[in-house]
Amino acid sequence: MSTGTNEPLAKISVAVLNREGEEVGRVEIDPAAFGGKINRQLLQEAVLMYRANQRLGTHSTLRRGEVAGSTKKLFRQKGTGNARVGTRRTNKRRGGGTAKGPKPRDYEYHLPKKAVRAATRMAILSKFLDNEVVILDDWKVESVKTKPVASVFQTLTKKFSPPVEPTPEGAEASNPPRTKKKPRLTWLVGTPQYDKNFYLSARNLPNVKVLPAREFNCYTVLRQKRLVLTRASLEVLLNPTAEPVSTEAAATAS
Repeated sequence: MSTGTNEPLAKISVAVLNREGEEVGRVEIDPAAFGGKINRQLLQEAVLMYRANQRLGTHSTLRRGEVAGSTKKLFRQKGTGNARVGTRRTNKRRGGGTAKGPKPRDYEYHLPKKAVRAATRMAILSKFLDNEVVILDDWKVESVKTKPVASVFQTLTKKFSPPVEPTPEGAEASNPPRTKKKPRLTWLVGTPQYDKNFYLSARNLPNVKVLPAREFNCYTVLRQKRLVLTRASLEVLLNPTAEPVSTEAAATAS
């Protein structure tokens, strides 16, 4: 991820692909549309906020006043030859209470709204700077079928899957051979608006998350390795306050 600088960033040229993985055009992205810089500290704070808000906080342990057992001293202090002990409920004994154990609590907190929106724009900009954005010319899902959607992701995975690092020479003699697995790509698909057919078709695919572009947040964008956008969803990100643009209108405007 690139760090923020005071110098303005140059425009980013991104290829536009069809569903077969072939380049059919290019679009230029102005970094100023997404803030123009990246603040790594703000991104970290936003991610920590989203992860904290996802915690249930239902953890609970029994303390010495809540476990079963008598509060009577087990035997007298002196004269038995044993170590001095107290009640069975003490945290020093097996089955006793927990000392200062966790209790149910709420971890939720919120950053200022402007900071959250800025962090989301920075996360999207970082994807463009790291060449992790795939822009498709058009992607319509007419009916709920997983196979056509899965075939597109298979094509994109073959095209953008990172190569496996070769084993250094001489390492096989000293170390036993081990099969190195390719890192699996995770995908975040941004739709111009809520698409029920698309969501139902892709929800069973592993490592694929479908979300309307207006509902992006910093944590979701950064967690997935690749960001997949159509021309229409890209227009939504560039103009979040405008009405969603249809796919045909976006293709005509470009």
